[in-house]
Amino acid sequence: MIIETKSSRTKQQAIKLGKIFRQYKKSQQDGFTIIESLMAIIVVSILMIAIAPAIALSVANRVQSRRIEFGTQAARAYIDGVRSKVVIAPLDTTTMTPSAPTSATSLNCSANSYCTSTATSTTPTNLYCIDGDADGSCTNTQPRDMIIQAFRFNGNNTTATTGYSLGVRIYRADAFSDATALTSNPIQSPVGIGNRKAPLVVMTTEINDAIPKYGDLCDRTNAGLSATNSNRGCN
Repeated sequence: MIIETKSSRTKQQAIKLGKIFRQYKKSQQDGFTIIESLMAIIVVSILMIAIAPAIALSVANRVQSRRIEFGTQAARAYIDGVRSKVVIAPLDTTTMTPSAPTSATSLNCSANSYCTSTATSTTPTNLYCIDGDADGSCTNTQPRDMIIQAFRFNGNNTTATTGYSLGVRIYRADAFSDATALTSNPIQSPVGIGNRKAPLVVMTTEINDAIPKYGDLCDRTNAGLSATNSNRGCN
């Protein structure tokens, strides 16, 4: 009887231990508690808030760099068009550093042509439309459209056959969406969202309508210098 009693007690203890082990094993598989889940959400939220500015700045830099790249391509295409006479050269100016264009919201710009001051005007301006979104025109609500301010200057001679200096400033079309004045300098920085009122790109080059001559180039570049130095080395 004593042996049976001990055996029965041992068996009962084994059953109790088995139940405890099963309960412990089950509790390990129950998953996270509500508090643990909330803590995980809070930690993830803090990390997202911390890296969000860096992500936003990275995206802005990429967009601005792409915009400047497109502006550079537009400037080169316009210069090549003027040089090959596919695009009509802009009107003469009295300086190589003219003022920024007026932020007129009434500009009427068709793709790949000079803008006019109003929809009914036929007088072209020195503003040329580069249609970035391929809708047939440049509108002041589209940041992909580009407006080129073009100017040419020959300080030594107004005769086109002696050539001239050609300058271009590339603006976003949405820079003309309000009456806030545009700037001619400085050009855009590739960092951040940029200033839409400033030119994306500024370029200058030399255009010769006839056979280029070193003397003509020298005379143009020396124009505006003092009389003592104006013709030095041109002959």
